[in-house]
Amino acid sequence: MQKAFLTFFYTGLSPYAPGTVGSLLGVIAGVLILTFLHPSTLFLLTILIVILGIKHINIYEKTSNTHDDKTIVIDEVAGVWIALLISHGTLTQAVLSFAFFRIFDIWKPSIIGKIDTNVKGGLGVMGDDIVAGIVAGICSAGVWQFILKFL
Repeated sequence: MQKAFLTFFYTGLSPYAPGTVGSLLGVIAGVLILTFLHPSTLFLLTILIVILGIKHINIYEKTSNTHDDKTIVIDEVAGVWIALLISHGTLTQAVLSFAFFRIFDIWKPSIIGKIDTNVKGGLGVMGDDIVAGIVAGICSAGVWQFILKFL
């Protein structure tokens, strides 16, 4: 059960770009939740997976002696859900949120990279993706507003 959660239904076991695959399934799940349920549902689920993610990543790292295993993608799901919550509304915004999130998650500029390298355990694994999701959501919302105003 823990492996299914941490790998977000085993998408983290993808042999190619597991973070991107996990983020993609995460954005699809997030869009479905936003389509059929109130945004507060996604907000509460995001809080829940962040809390459970930190706890279970700590347990996993302790038993496996590894940090930030590439198969763990629940952090990517949390990050992309945060981006969606900030900039939800249209399919274009979902695509922008996904794209910006992946850019910031891979590039890790500024504080995102500092969290990734300096914070240990589950908080470090989840923390950089939380901040990347916030920045991605803001960028997505900004680009969407630019599109609406000028295009």
